[in-house]
Amino acid sequence: MTELAERLGYRADDRVVILNCDDLGSCQAANEGVYRALREGAATTATLMVPAPWSRAAAAAHRGEDVGVHLTLNAEYDLYRWGPITHAPSLLDGDGGFPRTVADAWDHADLDEVRRELRAQVERAILWGFDATHLDSHMGTLQLRAEFFDIYLDLAVEFGLPLRLSGASTEALIGFPFRSLAAEEGVVFPDHFVYVGGVGSRRPIEEAVASLPPGVTEMYVHPAVDSPELRAFAPDWEARVDDLDLVCGSPLRAALDEAGATLIGYRPLRDLQRAG
Repeated sequence: MTELAERLGYRADDRVVILNCDDLGSCQAANEGVYRALREGAATTATLMVPAPWSRAAAAAHRGEDVGVHLTLNAEYDLYRWGPITHAPSLLDGDGGFPRTVADAWDHADLDEVRRELRAQVERAILWGFDATHLDSHMGTLQLRAEFFDIYLDLAVEFGLPLRLSGASTEALIGFPFRSLAAEEGVVFPDHFVYVGGVGSRRPIEEAVASLPPGVTEMYVHPAVDSPELRAFAPDWEARVDDLDLVCGSPLRAALDEAGATLIGYRPLRDLQRAG
């Protein structure tokens, strides 16, 4: 049992699910897919990639949905590039964008430039009209290394926003007590996290829903509509289209109902954190 569900007004043994859509703003296909998942499907929240080329269009299409910031220091595609919105030479890979890999970002990023860039991403999302509800980290870059996590946590405190964190069982593997550090700062985060290796969440989510534990569980998808744009740059395009089918399909809704799950976004967690 965990206490977060009770702090949110549920019973300790209730099963509460946050279903997040990553990569809003990454492309037109993702914008259409994410908003369809939020408006017609089971998704409850999303996170915006502010530096990505279609983020401003995502802001223009926003209708008040629960949206946080997908803090971004990587651009993983060979043929589709984006880079920092601040002057940050250490965050460029020499090919016109952020590094493609997490290791490359860690090896070359100046931490002062990281902090300035990520704060600017949050501020720009707010300037565009998003009532930011939480923070998470594109490709996990900020969560898996202590000096980057410090910045991640500082921003959560500064802006009063909850964080995506991996489960307690991963602390030993990652090598530092990030969940305890966040809790000590009053930052709110879900009890459980369903990790997906890469893109394509159908099997992990179906398995997680079938054995859903009490407390608050975050799951995530990368929904996008099938389009020539998506096929042109994303080798994983089929998995993104399948994520949209999953979230908008009746089998997932039925499985969530059978599990007794209550769907919420991140806004209640943010309000709880800001209430102290």
